[in-house]
Amino acid sequence: MTTFVDRVELHVAAGNGGHGCASVHREKFKPLGGPDGGNGGRGGDVILVVDQSVTTLLDYHHSPHRKATNGKPGEGGNRSGKDGTDLVLPVPDGTVVLDKRGDVLADLIGQGTTYIAAQGGRGGLGNAALASARRKAPGFALLGEPGHSGDVVLELKTVADVALVGYPSAGKSSLISVLSAAKPKIADYPFTTLVPNLGVVTAGSTVYTIADVPGLIPGASQGKGLGLEFLRHVERCSVLVHVLDTAALESERDPLTDLDVIEAELAQYGGLDDRPRVVVLNKVDIPDGKDLADIIRPDLEARGYQVLEASAVAHLGLKELSFALAKIVAEAREAKPKDEATRIVIRPKAVDDAGFRVVAEEGFYRVLGEKPERWVRQTDFANDEAVGYLADRLARLGVEEELMKAGAHSGDEVVIGPEDDAVVFDWEPTLATGAEMLGRRGEDHRFDTPRPAAQRRRDRDAERDEADEEFDTFKPF
Repeated sequence: MTTFVDRVELHVAAGNGGHGCASVHREKFKPLGGPDGGNGGRGGDVILVVDQSVTTLLDYHHSPHRKATNGKPGEGGNRSGKDGTDLVLPVPDGTVVLDKRGDVLADLIGQGTTYIAAQGGRGGLGNAALASARRKAPGFALLGEPGHSGDVVLELKTVADVALVGYPSAGKSSLISVLSAAKPKIADYPFTTLVPNLGVVTAGSTVYTIADVPGLIPGASQGKGLGLEFLRHVERCSVLVHVLDTAALESERDPLTDLDVIEAELAQYGGLDDRPRVVVLNKVDIPDGKDLADIIRPDLEARGYQVLEASAVAHLGLKELSFALAKIVAEAREAKPKDEATRIVIRPKAVDDAGFRVVAEEGFYRVLGEKPERWVRQTDFANDEAVGYLADRLARLGVEEELMKAGAHSGDEVVIGPEDDAVVFDWEPTLATGAEMLGRRGEDHRFDTPRPAAQRRRDRDAERDEADEEFDTFKPF
């Protein structure tokens, strides 16, 4: 049964925002007391948070679909809807969040680090919030915005100070079991360890974590065996320890060749050239193993490696090994730059940024932008007043002006939003600019068209004059 999972695909969906309420206050002797519809509640977010008590992604392997709750709709009496509850998902320290294309979205390191994987939708405004001096009693409200949904990939990269690498059955799990309190599975056959084991070692005043990386064989970096699945756990380690089996039963293998093979796989994986290396000659309690260790030790030291001898079974050289690793870990921690407080980056929008753009495509014009797309999602197209309100907002934003500049004419097809979630309509411009209304210099035909009230007065005066003329014509002498 699977007990350790370090890569899962998670399907997350944030909560939808609640709809606004269209309501009119009514009470005795006040049949029309004004709009009192409340706003809808915000949808809940899906949040990933680092919890050091969690060590695996197993829960999300079994239940990959996670959804936050929706916001409640608004009610009459200026009662706003309740916000949706955020869904908090604990993940292990060292979890990397990626999208489906493999791009890194977040690297979660440190207790309490959070990342919003899916943003909840905004709640719709009620008609009380939409009331203005020109629109005193709106008969509509805005719809709640749908919450974001999508897929993210979670990868666990073990956060350890020391990584033990080597061939299967080289004794890595045995060393962890005697250096720390970890209890890994140990047996005398290859590929006993199927998951990385993690242990905590105390050497004097230094406390560090140590992990073994199972499944490294020739071709591991290319996907052979289990090595590619676990090589990612080496990336965060400060020290690499090569565990060489000096008492291998295979006659065609020798420790130096094993070291060259593992180094070649690490080089092909990439990004590990700057890590200090230590070589541990394991199983020196066996006479043949001790003799082989004495033979190859000068060659390893000539290559520049720090060489230590140990035996997990006989508990030989363990103290020297733990303190040597503690010294290297302490030096790596001192050389590491200190963590700085998270900087708040403010990216103000440009003054001339309209927040949208018009793109001329084959046979139609597409309007793309955060505001127009959000306004369309929040509009109830079954309500004519709500559609008129949307048209007013788009006109004030300058969408019609940009459509004219792009060459759009009355009756052309206009699409607002991306392809998968778009609204299509035939454009009928409602905007008339001053340049279109002016004639020759010094003339303005707008003055030729009187105001309605003035025209009515002129019509009445003309009718009165005509009646007086008829009366004068039939006046008796």
